[in-house]
Amino acid sequence: MSTISTRVVEVNGVHLNVATAGDGPAVILLHGFPHTWRIWSAVIPELATRHRVIAPDLRGIGGSERALGGYDATTLASDVLAVLDELDEGHFSVVALDAGVAPAFLLAAKHSDRVARLVVMEGLIGSLPGAEDFLAGGLPWWFGFHSVPGLAESVLAGNERAHTDFFLRQGTADGQGLQGEVRESILDAYGDAESLRCAFEYYRAAQANSTDIAAAASARLTVPAMAIGARPVGDSTYRQLRPIADDLRGHVIPDCGHIIPVDAPRPLLDLIGPFLDAE
Repeated sequence: MSTISTRVVEVNGVHLNVATAGDGPAVILLHGFPHTWRIWSAVIPELATRHRVIAPDLRGIGGSERALGGYDATTLASDVLAVLDELDEGHFSVVALDAGVAPAFLLAAKHSDRVARLVVMEGLIGSLPGAEDFLAGGLPWWFGFHSVPGLAESVLAGNERAHTDFFLRQGTADGQGLQGEVRESILDAYGDAESLRCAFEYYRAAQANSTDIAAAASARLTVPAMAIGARPVGDSTYRQLRPIADDLRGHVIPDCGHIIPVDAPRPLLDLIGPFLDAE
Protein backbone atom coordinates (compact mmCIF):
# COMPACT_ATOMS: atom_id res chain seq x y z
CA MET A 1 0.00 0.00 0.00
CA SER A 2 1.32 3.42 -0.94
CA THR A 3 2.38 5.63 1.95
CA ILE A 4 0.71 9.02 2.33
CA SER A 5 3.17 11.80 3.05
CA THR A 6 2.59 15.50 3.69
CA ARG A 7 4.67 18.55 2.94
CA VAL A 8 4.21 22.31 3.05
CA VAL A 9 4.68 24.28 -0.15
CA GLU A 10 4.65 28.04 -0.60
CA VAL A 11 2.49 29.20 -3.50
CA ASN A 12 0.94 32.58 -4.27
CA GLY A 13 2.37 33.94 -1.02
CA VAL A 14 0.72 31.35 1.26
CA HIS A 15 1.90 28.07 2.75
CA LEU A 16 -0.29 25.10 1.84
CA ASN A 17 -0.25 21.67 3.42
CA VAL A 18 -0.29 18.98 0.71
CA ALA A 19 -0.69 15.21 1.07
CA THR A 20 0.68 12.98 -1.69
CA ALA A 21 0.70 9.26 -2.40
CA GLY A 22 1.46 6.88 -5.25
CA ASP A 23 2.90 7.23 -8.73
CA GLY A 24 1.43 7.65 -12.18
CA PRO A 25 -0.78 10.24 -13.86
CA ALA A 26 -1.54 13.01 -11.38
CA VAL A 27 -4.96 13.36 -9.76
CA ILE A 28 -5.62 16.30 -7.44
CA LEU A 29 -8.39 16.01 -4.85
CA LEU A 30 -10.11 19.21 -3.68
CA HIS A 31 -12.14 19.12 -0.47
CA GLY A 32 -15.02 21.32 0.67
CA PHE A 33 -16.45 22.59 3.98
CA PRO A 34 -15.95 21.60 6.74
CA HIS A 35 -13.26 19.27 5.46
CA THR A 36 -9.52 18.88 5.11
CA TRP A 37 -7.52 16.58 2.82
CA ARG A 38 -8.31 13.82 5.33
CA ILE A 39 -11.84 13.60 3.92
CA TRP A 40 -10.28 11.55 1.09
CA SER A 41 -8.58 9.04 3.40
CA ALA A 42 -10.74 6.09 2.33
CA VAL A 43 -10.17 6.59 -1.42
CA ILE A 44 -6.53 7.67 -1.60
CA PRO A 45 -4.97 4.22 -1.09
CA GLU A 46 -6.73 2.64 -4.08
CA LEU A 47 -6.30 5.68 -6.32
CA ALA A 48 -2.61 5.72 -5.42
CA THR A 49 -2.09 2.26 -6.90
CA ARG A 50 -2.44 3.82 -10.37
CA HIS A 51 -2.00 7.57 -9.87
CA ARG A 52 0.06 10.17 -8.12
CA VAL A 53 -2.60 11.48 -5.75
CA ILE A 54 -2.24 15.06 -4.55
CA ALA A 55 -4.62 16.25 -1.85
CA PRO A 56 -4.03 19.77 -0.52
CA ASP A 57 -5.62 21.53 2.38
CA LEU A 58 -7.07 24.54 0.58
CA ARG A 59 -5.89 27.95 1.74
CA GLY A 60 -6.98 28.82 5.25
CA ILE A 61 -7.97 25.22 6.04
CA GLY A 62 -6.38 22.40 8.04
CA GLY A 63 -2.60 22.53 7.96
CA SER A 64 -2.54 25.40 5.46
CA GLU A 65 -1.90 29.03 6.32
CA ARG A 66 -4.80 31.15 7.57
CA ALA A 67 -4.54 33.67 4.75
CA LEU A 68 -6.22 37.06 5.02
CA GLY A 69 -7.81 36.80 1.55
CA GLY A 70 -7.82 34.95 -1.73
CA TYR A 71 -10.79 32.68 -1.09
CA ASP A 72 -12.49 33.22 -4.43
CA ALA A 73 -12.51 30.28 -6.84
CA THR A 74 -10.19 31.99 -9.34
CA THR A 75 -7.46 32.43 -6.74
CA LEU A 76 -8.01 28.92 -5.39
CA ALA A 77 -7.60 27.54 -8.92
CA SER A 78 -4.38 29.53 -9.20
CA ASP A 79 -3.22 27.97 -5.91
CA VAL A 80 -3.85 24.51 -7.34
CA LEU A 81 -1.90 25.23 -10.51
CA ALA A 82 0.99 26.56 -8.45
CA VAL A 83 1.00 23.43 -6.25
CA LEU A 84 1.13 21.24 -9.34
CA ASP A 85 3.95 23.35 -10.79
CA GLU A 86 5.83 22.99 -7.51
CA LEU A 87 5.38 19.21 -7.74
CA ASP A 88 6.43 19.17 -11.43
CA GLU A 89 3.08 17.95 -12.70
CA GLY A 90 2.16 19.42 -16.07
CA HIS A 91 -1.01 17.42 -16.75
CA PHE A 92 -3.50 16.24 -14.19
CA SER A 93 -7.10 15.27 -13.48
CA VAL A 94 -9.25 17.02 -10.87
CA VAL A 95 -11.71 15.45 -8.44
CA ALA A 96 -13.65 17.95 -6.31
CA LEU A 97 -16.30 17.99 -3.62
CA ASP A 98 -18.52 20.81 -2.31
CA ALA A 99 -16.56 24.09 -2.15
CA GLY A 100 -13.81 22.50 -4.23
CA VAL A 101 -16.16 22.26 -7.22
CA ALA A 102 -15.99 25.93 -8.28
CA PRO A 103 -12.18 26.12 -8.55
CA ALA A 104 -12.13 22.68 -10.18
CA PHE A 105 -14.54 23.87 -12.86
CA LEU A 106 -12.45 26.98 -13.53
CA LEU A 107 -9.33 24.84 -13.85
CA ALA A 108 -10.98 22.66 -16.48
CA ALA A 109 -12.63 25.58 -18.28
CA LYS A 110 -9.55 27.78 -18.43
CA HIS A 111 -6.72 25.25 -18.56
CA SER A 112 -7.95 22.45 -20.80
CA ASP A 113 -4.38 22.09 -22.07
CA ARG A 114 -3.39 20.80 -18.62
CA VAL A 115 -6.55 19.17 -17.22
CA ALA A 116 -7.11 15.63 -18.48
CA ARG A 117 -10.42 14.86 -16.73
CA LEU A 118 -12.81 16.57 -14.33
CA VAL A 119 -14.96 14.99 -11.60
CA VAL A 120 -17.26 17.23 -9.56
CA MET A 121 -19.59 16.13 -6.81
CA GLU A 122 -22.14 17.60 -4.43
CA GLY A 123 -21.43 21.24 -5.20
CA LEU A 124 -23.05 23.85 -7.40
CA ILE A 125 -21.17 25.60 -10.19
CA GLY A 126 -21.88 29.23 -9.42
CA SER A 127 -25.30 30.34 -10.55
CA LEU A 128 -25.33 28.46 -13.85
CA PRO A 129 -28.83 27.32 -14.89
CA GLY A 130 -29.83 23.79 -13.96
CA ALA A 131 -30.06 23.85 -10.18
CA GLU A 132 -33.52 25.39 -9.95
CA ASP A 133 -35.08 22.32 -8.32
CA PHE A 134 -32.40 22.21 -5.63
CA LEU A 135 -32.77 25.94 -4.98
CA ALA A 136 -36.58 26.02 -5.10
CA GLY A 137 -36.80 26.63 -1.36
CA GLY A 138 -33.88 29.03 -1.32
CA LEU A 139 -30.28 28.45 -0.33
CA PRO A 140 -29.66 26.41 2.85
CA TRP A 141 -29.76 28.61 5.96
CA TRP A 142 -26.06 28.46 6.65
CA PHE A 143 -25.14 30.12 3.36
CA GLY A 144 -26.54 33.43 4.59
CA PHE A 145 -25.30 32.95 8.16
CA HIS A 146 -21.74 32.22 7.03
CA SER A 147 -21.73 35.01 4.45
CA VAL A 148 -22.10 38.00 6.78
CA PRO A 149 -18.55 39.17 7.63
CA GLY A 150 -17.74 38.58 11.29
CA LEU A 151 -21.19 37.42 12.36
CA ALA A 152 -20.88 33.66 12.47
CA GLU A 153 -17.43 33.73 14.06
CA SER A 154 -18.69 35.84 16.96
CA VAL A 155 -21.93 33.91 17.45
CA LEU A 156 -20.11 30.57 17.43
CA ALA A 157 -17.30 31.56 19.82
CA GLY A 158 -16.70 28.61 22.14
CA ASN A 159 -18.90 26.31 20.05
CA GLU A 160 -16.74 25.91 16.96
CA ARG A 161 -16.35 22.14 17.27
CA ALA A 162 -20.08 21.57 17.76
CA HIS A 163 -20.87 23.66 14.67
CA THR A 164 -18.38 21.69 12.60
CA ASP A 165 -19.65 18.36 13.87
CA PHE A 166 -23.20 19.32 12.89
CA PHE A 167 -22.12 19.47 9.24
CA LEU A 168 -20.12 16.25 9.49
CA ARG A 169 -23.22 14.48 10.84
CA GLN A 170 -25.52 16.08 8.29
CA GLY A 171 -23.16 14.95 5.54
CA THR A 172 -23.64 11.24 6.13
CA ALA A 173 -26.75 9.23 5.27
CA ASP A 174 -27.15 7.78 8.77
CA GLY A 175 -26.47 11.07 10.51
CA GLN A 176 -23.62 9.57 12.51
CA GLY A 177 -20.93 11.67 10.89
CA LEU A 178 -17.27 10.80 10.77
CA GLN A 179 -15.54 8.57 13.26
CA GLY A 180 -12.14 8.20 14.86
CA GLU A 181 -8.98 10.07 14.00
CA VAL A 182 -10.30 11.69 10.82
CA ARG A 183 -13.24 13.22 12.71
CA GLU A 184 -11.03 14.52 15.51
CA SER A 185 -8.51 16.02 13.09
CA ILE A 186 -11.24 17.90 11.24
CA LEU A 187 -12.85 19.15 14.46
CA ASP A 188 -9.43 20.41 15.53
CA ALA A 189 -8.92 22.09 12.14
CA TYR A 190 -12.07 24.19 12.60
CA GLY A 191 -11.78 24.59 16.35
CA ASP A 192 -11.16 28.33 16.68
CA ALA A 193 -12.57 31.62 15.41
CA GLU A 194 -9.80 32.35 12.91
CA SER A 195 -10.16 28.93 11.29
CA LEU A 196 -13.90 29.48 10.96
CA ARG A 197 -13.30 32.96 9.56
CA CYS A 198 -11.20 31.45 6.78
CA ALA A 199 -13.81 28.77 6.10
CA PHE A 200 -16.62 31.30 5.92
CA GLU A 201 -14.64 33.39 3.42
CA TYR A 202 -15.48 30.65 0.91
CA TYR A 203 -19.15 31.58 1.28
CA ARG A 204 -18.37 35.29 1.16
CA ALA A 205 -16.76 34.82 -2.25
CA ALA A 206 -19.99 33.52 -3.81
CA GLN A 207 -20.75 36.58 -5.92
CA ALA A 208 -17.22 36.83 -7.30
CA ASN A 209 -17.33 33.10 -8.07
CA SER A 210 -20.63 33.39 -9.93
CA THR A 211 -19.25 36.21 -12.07
CA ASP A 212 -16.03 34.36 -12.93
CA ILE A 213 -17.84 31.07 -13.59
CA ALA A 214 -20.41 32.73 -15.85
CA ALA A 215 -17.59 34.24 -17.91
CA ALA A 216 -15.78 30.90 -18.17
CA ALA A 217 -19.02 29.11 -19.09
CA SER A 218 -19.45 31.31 -22.16
CA ALA A 219 -17.15 28.83 -23.92
CA ARG A 220 -17.60 25.09 -24.27
CA LEU A 221 -16.19 22.77 -21.61
CA THR A 222 -14.05 20.43 -23.68
CA VAL A 223 -12.47 18.39 -20.88
CA PRO A 224 -14.20 15.02 -20.32
CA ALA A 225 -16.28 15.48 -17.18
CA MET A 226 -18.28 13.49 -14.65
CA ALA A 227 -20.82 14.93 -12.22
CA ILE A 228 -21.69 12.78 -9.21
CA GLY A 229 -24.53 13.60 -6.85
CA ALA A 230 -26.03 12.20 -3.68
CA ARG A 231 -28.10 13.89 -1.00
CA PRO A 232 -28.93 16.78 -1.15
CA VAL A 233 -27.52 18.11 -4.44
CA GLY A 234 -28.54 15.11 -6.57
CA ASP A 235 -28.25 15.68 -10.30
CA SER A 236 -28.16 19.48 -10.11
CA THR A 237 -24.46 19.74 -10.98
CA TYR A 238 -24.95 17.46 -13.96
CA ARG A 239 -27.83 19.63 -15.19
CA GLN A 240 -25.68 22.75 -14.79
CA LEU A 241 -22.91 21.27 -16.91
CA ARG A 242 -25.05 19.55 -19.54
CA PRO A 243 -25.65 22.61 -21.78
CA ILE A 244 -21.96 23.53 -21.97
CA ALA A 245 -20.04 20.24 -21.78
CA ASP A 246 -18.87 18.31 -24.84
CA ASP A 247 -18.30 15.03 -22.96
CA LEU A 248 -20.29 14.58 -19.75
CA ARG A 249 -21.36 11.65 -17.60
CA GLY A 250 -23.77 11.92 -14.68
CA HIS A 251 -24.44 9.65 -11.72
CA VAL A 252 -26.41 9.87 -8.49
CA ILE A 253 -25.30 7.49 -5.73
CA PRO A 254 -28.38 6.18 -3.87
CA ASP A 255 -28.59 6.13 -0.08
CA CYS A 256 -25.55 8.36 0.21
CA GLY A 257 -25.00 11.57 2.12
CA HIS A 258 -23.25 14.73 1.01
CA ILE A 259 -19.71 13.65 1.96
CA ILE A 260 -19.46 10.99 -0.73
CA PRO A 261 -15.82 9.92 -0.14
CA VAL A 262 -16.73 9.16 3.48
CA ASP A 263 -20.25 7.80 3.04
CA ALA A 264 -19.75 5.74 -0.12
CA PRO A 265 -16.05 5.31 -0.92
CA ARG A 266 -16.54 2.01 -2.75
CA PRO A 267 -19.27 3.22 -5.14
CA LEU A 268 -17.26 6.40 -5.69
CA LEU A 269 -14.12 4.48 -6.60
CA ASP A 270 -16.12 2.23 -8.91
CA LEU A 271 -17.26 5.33 -10.80
CA ILE A 272 -14.15 7.46 -10.91
CA GLY A 273 -11.54 4.71 -11.21
CA PRO A 274 -12.39 3.66 -14.79
CA PHE A 275 -13.11 7.27 -15.75
CA LEU A 276 -9.73 8.54 -14.60
CA ASP A 277 -7.94 5.59 -16.18
CA ALA A 278 -9.58 6.01 -19.59
CA GLU A 279 -7.40 7.15 -22.46
